[in-house]
Amino acid sequence: MGKEELLKLIPAVNDILSENKSEKIKNDYSRTDLLEGIRYVTDNLRTKILADDFSETNFDQESLKAEKILDSVKIYLKNIYRPEMSPAINATGVVIHTNLGRSLLADSAAEAVNNVALHYSTLEINRDTGERGDRYSSVQDIIKKLTGAEASLVVNNNAAAVTLVLAVIAEDKEVVISRGELVEIGGSFRVPEVMEQSGAKLVEVGSTNKVYLKDYLNAVTEETGAFLKVHTSNYRIQGFTATVEAEDLVNDAHQRDIPVIEDLGSGIIFDLQSYGLPYEPTVKESIDAGIDLVTFSGDKLLGGPQAGIIVGKKKYIKKLEHHPLLRALRVDKFTLAALEATLKLYRNFDDAVDKIPTLKMLTESAEKVMQRAEKLFSYLDEYDNFTLKIEKDTARIGGGSYPLTEIKTSVLTIDSELISSEELAYKLRQTEMPIFSRIKNQKLIIDLKTVQISEIELLAKEINQVLREEV
Repeated sequence: MGKEELLKLIPAVNDILSENKSEKIKNDYSRTDLLEGIRYVTDNLRTKILADDFSETNFDQESLKAEKILDSVKIYLKNIYRPEMSPAINATGVVIHTNLGRSLLADSAAEAVNNVALHYSTLEINRDTGERGDRYSSVQDIIKKLTGAEASLVVNNNAAAVTLVLAVIAEDKEVVISRGELVEIGGSFRVPEVMEQSGAKLVEVGSTNKVYLKDYLNAVTEETGAFLKVHTSNYRIQGFTATVEAEDLVNDAHQRDIPVIEDLGSGIIFDLQSYGLPYEPTVKESIDAGIDLVTFSGDKLLGGPQAGIIVGKKKYIKKLEHHPLLRALRVDKFTLAALEATLKLYRNFDDAVDKIPTLKMLTESAEKVMQRAEKLFSYLDEYDNFTLKIEKDTARIGGGSYPLTEIKTSVLTIDSELISSEELAYKLRQTEMPIFSRIKNQKLIIDLKTVQISEIELLAKEINQVLREEV
């Protein structure tokens, strides 16, 4: 049968509409959607038939029937209405996975967001007077209590926090920074570029691996607006190195009436060394050292929503609050609700470790991860052509935090000669709740460190479904 004959077999739109299935689709969606889907599917069929590389041998003529066309329309419309941003299962073993949304919210934070989404809220109104209130009042006191800072402010992310601070403190002035701290912060954004947008002028001192106090002081001119320290949370320089302690930098800077700013990045509130993690400087330590303004992220080690948190001296925070740029960088009611609920868990650190998912994953024992792995394995079927094993491995923290740290985990490995690991990973990403895995030594890895206990049964169901299709 030639191309012309095949094209004639494609039913007319009215003929397709007369099928019983079309009425069901129209009721589920709309007549407009139904017509759009029919045109999309039939146009694709015509394009396929008319293609230069068309092969009648490999072409399924059943796909030209009205009933089959309507099946394709249903798939098309389902994909159209499926949200692009959907829940996913993180089986990569990267706890703070930027591409998968970084930190999961604690139950109380998610509930707080839901409450302000379904009701009007006290976002910017004073309960006592009924007059306009302060947008940030719900979080300022708890941030000050946890960090020891005189004042605080919240913007929409840490890059915004750094930009605002520099725009207010050092616009058209020079900001002195160590060459070893000119980091890229993710998404190809780099500290020098953020500084440039703020209007500050970058002055690099020291070398990549060594900087001394005299380097900062020798760079001071009448145009110096601030010293900037950037915590290299996403990489480490080891070996022949030298850095300047915050206290030393602050003492000499303040003698010259120069403010010191620190970008802590990950923003850890409490030291986690007792849980087997390496030392990371806490926000309170920077405040205690006399740093004038400290910025950090809300959705990394803090375990809350995306936000840029600024803490420090009241006289500088007041300047930030009155700068026009703050209006463009302010956070919405959902962020504030989630952040307040997250911060309140830190009033009792045991509560925070148990209830904030990021902290819980970072501090839980290897035995608990193994229990989740064994539970998953118990739900999986046996397959002649696939080798499934539970093995020990190491996971990563991610999000530019603890760059050299590996944490113990348990993984499910899937190996087969029927299908490549890359293709299997692709198929798992196409499931109703997409599953993101990793590949190691040509094997597919499902890392249980980042899989929630509530996701185990669904994960097993989807893995079984995908593997059955390949048998």
